Formats: sequence, structure tokens, C-alpha cells
Amino acid sequence: MSVTIKDVARMAGVSTATVSKVINEKPSISEATRQHVLHVMEQLSYHPNAQASNFAKKRSENIVFIAVTEAHTAFSNPHMFEILCGAQKKIREKKYNFSFIGSPTKELAFKEAEYIIGRKAADGILIHGSATSRPLASLLVNTEFPHIIIGRPFFPTTTCWIDINNYVSGEMATKYLNSCGYTKIAFIGGPETDEISRHRLKGFVSTMHKNGFSVSNSFMKYGTYSRNSGFAMMKELLRGNCLPDAVICENNQIALGATDAIRKHGMKIPNDIGVITFDDYPLSQFIDPPLTVVDIDVNEMGHLAATLLLKKIKNPAFQIQSFASLPSLIVRSSTRNTSPNPLVT
Repeated sequence: MSVTIKDVARMAGVSTATVSKVINEKPSISEATRQHVLHVMEQLSYHPNAQASNFAKKRSENIVFIAVTEAHTAFSNPHMFEILCGAQKKIREKKYNFSFIGSPTKELAFKEAEYIIGRKAADGILIHGSATSRPLASLLVNTEFPHIIIGRPFFPTTTCWIDINNYVSGEMATKYLNSCGYTKIAFIGGPETDEISRHRLKGFVSTMHKNGFSVSNSFMKYGTYSRNSGFAMMKELLRGNCLPDAVICENNQIALGATDAIRKHGMKIPNDIGVITFDDYPLSQFIDPPLTVVDIDVNEMGHLAATLLLKKIKNPAFQIQSFASLPSLIVRSSTRNTSPNPLVT
């Protein structure tokens, strides 16, 4: 027969009410009594009914991570799973259950969040930027439900969010290329409407101007986050009358296509043209030559998001809207290092 709360109370020499208070972490029990009861529970291998305990404490002990996913998301958006792993580690440390919900659209992500909040099926929600929408933000604000959005919303809102400072990332890439002697730098990125691309591009353009270099409109290209798009954008750059001496690539896939186009054009990396990208995924190390990258520890960002959410659950009045996770530079052989003091953080 399974061990019951009565068995624990009998062996510990206390009432079942006392055992219940220990299980539900009530403050009215002395530390000595609490430790004694916990020791007896361990001796008897007694595990309280989590559902009943959570009901008594009026919480679910569950945290949900919501994102928009589709086929091959692990390759097209590897950030998401690094963030997920960082968040999961922190949440499991605090003995919460952790659930992942991948929705095919933002509209369905909103419905999932509405269901979770309505049913009180979680104590808090982590929302990946891919799932963020105005209706979802309004729902979170109106219900005052504990949440952290990972990625600054693209509209004004009083929701809680954290993000990477992508402007600083673009600035860092440009400063390093300038320090290596590159002055005619191009930028090839994702869609023009993409927030990450836009902020990195702003950092690039601003830094070029600060350092006394102009940026031609023809040196800024928009496409998709794919190898084919990277190839096409780089090929278009190399058809121009004035060729760049370096290129900043928005992601590893774009960089892979760009290096293909550079080789096909008969140019050498890094002497004829330098290449730098963002995020140190395995692909950046396997491209020939291995790529210099501006890297963000998105695993740590997930860990931070979870830490802030747990704080929000304990203190609903807590408000956070902040940039986090400063980038670092990893120098490899796709750029010529002529600087005695490379800008490595």
C-alpha cells in the first residue's frame, strides 16, 4: 500500500494538519518541526499529491513558454531553442514544471495564452518574440498575468520584456572592421521590416558616419534569412562599379551564401573582402574560412528571462523593460586583423 499523510503524521508524532502545513510551506511551523517532518517523509518515501498541494497553495507550479514554430524552425531560428534551454534550466532549479507550446501563427499563440490565463493553467508565461502581437500584449496587461516577453515588442506597450541590444551588435561589428582597415563596408540582412536587421543596420550606419566613412544605399541589401538570399545579395553587390572591401552578414545562412558568391567571383577572404556575421553557431566555424562573429549568449538570455519571471510571480508589481546580454566578439580568419588592440569584449 502507498504511504499516506496519516502514516507520516503517526511516525513523526504530529497531527496531519502539521504535516499538511509543512507540505504547503506554511510559515506557522517551526524550522525544527519542519525538518523533522521532511526527514520522516524522506524515510517513508512519501511524495505528496502535487495537484492537491498546488490547489491548496492556489498555484499550478507550471510555467509555459509560447512561440510560433513551423517546419525546420530549429534551423531557421536556432536562437529560440538556446533561449528555451536557458529558461528551462532556471525553472527546473526552482522545481517548477516547464511546458513548451509551439503555435503555427500569432493568432493561435494568442488563443493558447488566453486559454492558459483563463484556466489558471500556469503561474507565468514566457513569450518568444515570434509570438508577440498587440492582442496578446493587451491580454497580458489587462489580466496582469505574470509574463516576460523575450524580444522588445514592435509597438508601444506596458508589458514586461527583455531584449538584446542589436544596435550595439551592429556597432561592434563595424568598429572591429574599421579597426582592421576596412572602410567600404556593405550590410546584407533579412527583410527590411525585421526589427533585428533594422537595429543592427542602424548601429552599422551610425558607426560608419562617426568614424568618417560614408555608406552608399547600394551597399545595404535586404532579403531573407537563407543561403540563396545571401548568395543573391552578395552577387548583386559584386556586380557594382564600386566593390565593398568587407561585408556584414545578418546570420550564418546569409554568410554561407555570401562566401559562395565571393569565391565564385574569384575574390579571396579576408584579403580582398572581409566577412563578419552574428551568432556563433557551428555553421560559422565550418564555413571556409571560419567566420569572425559578434556573438550573443542567448542561453543566458533565456536564463535571465526565467529569473525575472519568477521574480514577477512573487511580486506582481515588478516591472521590467530592459536590454540585456551584451555581445562579445570572436575573431577568426574571415577578417584580416591589422589592429593591435582588437575590440573584443
